[in-house]
Amino acid sequence: MSKLEKLRLLEDYNIYCITAEKFSRGRENLKVVSEMLKAGIRIIQYREKYKSLKEKYYECLKIRELTRQYGAILIVNDHVDLCQMVDADGVHLGQDDYPVKEARRILGDEYIIGVSTHSPEQLKKAAKEGADYAGVGPLFATNTKDNAIPPVGLEYLKWAVANSSIPFVAIGGIKEYNIQEVLDLGSKCIALVTEIVGAEDIKDKIDRLNKILERYRVSNKAFD
Repeated sequence: MSKLEKLRLLEDYNIYCITAEKFSRGRENLKVVSEMLKAGIRIIQYREKYKSLKEKYYECLKIRELTRQYGAILIVNDHVDLCQMVDADGVHLGQDDYPVKEARRILGDEYIIGVSTHSPEQLKKAAKEGADYAGVGPLFATNTKDNAIPPVGLEYLKWAVANSSIPFVAIGGIKEYNIQEVLDLGSKCIALVTEIVGAEDIKDKIDRLNKILERYRVSNKAFD
């Protein structure tokens, strides 16, 4: 899959899944990712805050094997070196992580680089510095991070839909009950964390979410 084909996954109506073993009902990341992929997910971000670097490396290697088997892309959170070592498809950087230009210098042009943004100024800066896509949020309150910032609300999402020059992923506190609000504003790629990893039946949850997205995908094509 070319980089352009990978980026199209971030531009279409897709679910962007993020690992979070702490919230996974005692299930290991590998088990959760396997269920995600079997349910049709094609974008996985490996985000693990509570393991050693060695544990992350070996776990991520196994997840990389799985994503290849299913034709999915793997984005590694924060760690440019880990992304390179496991030959992931890209890295996702926070505002306090390495600059985009330095990550690009190490990884080269074939890797995807995403950046978390919480304001129009940060999104414009990420695009200017060469990010391939942005995270837009947190739109709603979220407890998946120990130092989570307050929600930025839907006004920023409206701005991103109208003005972003790069693909973006809506993120932060998005659940089945509020995903329609996000889609109604024009967002396409949606990141969900606890709503999926914490679901009793992951496949059933993803199936229900995909039915919601499919309605928008069909409607959008009708107006092309």
